[in-house]
Amino acid sequence: MTSVPRIQLNDGHSIPQLGFGVFKVDPVETVRIVSDALEVGYRHIDTARIYGNEAGVGTALAESGIARDELFITTKLWNTDHGTQSAFDAFDASLDRLGLDYVDLYLIHWPSPKGGRYVEAWKALEQIRESGRARSIGVSNFLVPHLERLLAETDVVPAVDQIELHPAHQQPATAAFAEEHGIAIEAWGPLGQGKYPLFDVPEIADAAEAHRKTPAQVVIRWHLQRGHVVFPKSNRRERMAENFDVFDFELSDAEVASITALEREGRVGSHPDDVD
Repeated sequence: MTSVPRIQLNDGHSIPQLGFGVFKVDPVETVRIVSDALEVGYRHIDTARIYGNEAGVGTALAESGIARDELFITTKLWNTDHGTQSAFDAFDASLDRLGLDYVDLYLIHWPSPKGGRYVEAWKALEQIRESGRARSIGVSNFLVPHLERLLAETDVVPAVDQIELHPAHQQPATAAFAEEHGIAIEAWGPLGQGKYPLFDVPEIADAAEAHRKTPAQVVIRWHLQRGHVVFPKSNRRERMAENFDVFDFELSDAEVASITALEREGRVGSHPDDVD
């Protein structure tokens, strides 16, 4: 099986750089889809309480027979659970649904700044990490001001920040701040969620032709070479396999630079300050 590169985190743990996301995966279909992903070779699964499919992920993991130490499992705390006790309760419920004794990574899903409680939530995550039931803790959709406040008012630097990131929307300020503080960047929506014609862009189409790969494979490879943790999603096994088949070629520096130059602040998801 292909060995997926790992990125070293600031807490001493490491994370597989390529994973499989289950955002908007129908709970009824989750067992089949995650089982297919595991059979293809994925060992890093990213879910969340709000997705409603943690139980299906857990069933697929249990039925796979794969040793727990070969897996990397992430789930997330929802916005309505930012209070200390509610964060503890939400985490316990996620573990129960997943059928696990611990997760490898637990994230605050959104800063939910209008609620103003993400610092309180983070302090709860610090305690969860201390208990050993989450190996690493991090955040998702945090921008520079949210990260600055977190670093100023708490003791643990997030291991990762999972943000919307694709060629048209690379969040360079957040990425630079994260790099400065040793926070790994995870890219959600790495292919733009099909909301703009990414694969028709000449810089990507030309690289795909040059390497005899698909445009999606080129974009995933771009993420990997940029140092991002990336987890494309698909409900189709053949597409899962295609997205996993990205370790037998390398983009040139010029190709990486040409794709990076596609940045245009082209957000396709919600702005973190607007999600409560």
